[in-house]
Amino acid sequence: MHPRRKQRLVWVSLIVVLSSAAIGLTAFALRDNINLFYPPADVVAGKAPSDRNIRLGGMVVEGSIERSDTNLTTQFVVTDYEGSVAVRYTGILPDLFAEGQGVVAEGRLDGEGVLVATQVLAKHDENYMPPEVAAALEGKSKASVAPVSP
Repeated sequence: MHPRRKQRLVWVSLIVVLSSAAIGLTAFALRDNINLFYPPADVVAGKAPSDRNIRLGGMVVEGSIERSDTNLTTQFVVTDYEGSVAVRYTGILPDLFAEGQGVVAEGRLDGEGVLVATQVLAKHDENYMPPEVAAALEGKSKASVAPVSP
């Protein structure tokens, strides 16, 4: 092999190895920052991890909102009409948060299967629904909602 070709091959190989290492290290560093979306049916089935943040989306069940008298803690139930998950959130909820509305809550599951939310997002008008929530609710009916006690 010609010395000039050999030198080029070494440089190309070095660039490929260093690029692969950089991509691998970046992916490793970002893996804890990924918040995966889970519908309530998957959470009830045990498919959602309890050791990392997740996003839970669905509809707020009618009559499930319970507000604390002493602090800003609110507990409610989110459903995708196949499963229901209780959510506990401490803070000020969005103005458009209401029963029967679409919501996405971000947080961690506790030992009892309750999502302890750090952030709650509500839909912003009557036509909008987060794509993940719309996909999870597609083809399901309100008649199959099983109530969950928080």
